[in-house]
Amino acid sequence: MKSPLKPLFLLADSSLLFWRSGDKPFLDCLRVLTGAELAVPPIQAAYLGASNGDVPAFFEIFTAAMELAGISHCRMIPSRPSAEDRAWLAEAHVILLAGGDPLLGWESFRENGLEAVLRERYLDGAVLMGISAGAMQLGEQAWSESGAGAAALFPVLGLAPFIVGVHEQPDWMELKRAVREAGPGVRGIGIPAGGGALLHPDQSLEPVRHPLVELRHEEGTLRETLLYPLREPYRGEVRLRPSTLLQ
Repeated sequence: MKSPLKPLFLLADSSLLFWRSGDKPFLDCLRVLTGAELAVPPIQAAYLGASNGDVPAFFEIFTAAMELAGISHCRMIPSRPSAEDRAWLAEAHVILLAGGDPLLGWESFRENGLEAVLRERYLDGAVLMGISAGAMQLGEQAWSESGAGAAALFPVLGLAPFIVGVHEQPDWMELKRAVREAGPGVRGIGIPAGGGALLHPDQSLEPVRHPLVELRHEEGTLRETLLYPLREPYRGEVRLRPSTLLQ
């Protein structure tokens, strides 16, 4: 029996992993979402570092953040995963897509068959988190700035129904370019440095810590809106009052 869908965590950078709101860490909500206090065997967390070339230091940041959430069973899934890595990922309750180059990581996911696994884990109730490039990979399309000239868009996981841009404030030039290139009806969400967004299963979008920028491509023009955080940050409980609905 599948678990209910969980919110997608879209983070501009790793600072939110250690952010505290009031007397509790932001990631304390993972204990509720994953049922950590009731779980047997323990909650498993997977870190995919393909976008940054599997730098070990970034995995250490991840394990430190998971420790704050009471999760100690963590594994780094490298760009070329072994059978044991794949088995761990297939059972992971929390999966983080790291920052770096969105195209580098995406090509690795596709070459190693992890694209389908990530979608399956989300549909099976795992918590998927993306930092910077990882947040972009959870959206509909992404781009890479590693090549020369204008960066071409490429399709990614599509679990979030919009294009994600990160830490480009205040102008959001690349995100605006991407939304224009993608065509009418497309939305873009800009997440500023230090901020994040939760996309809930009901498709409501909750800004975290800082306001988000929403871009809508309508009738040949871009419409820009600021989305402000709720007063009380998400704690993992069922929310009775949705924030901004993305229809």
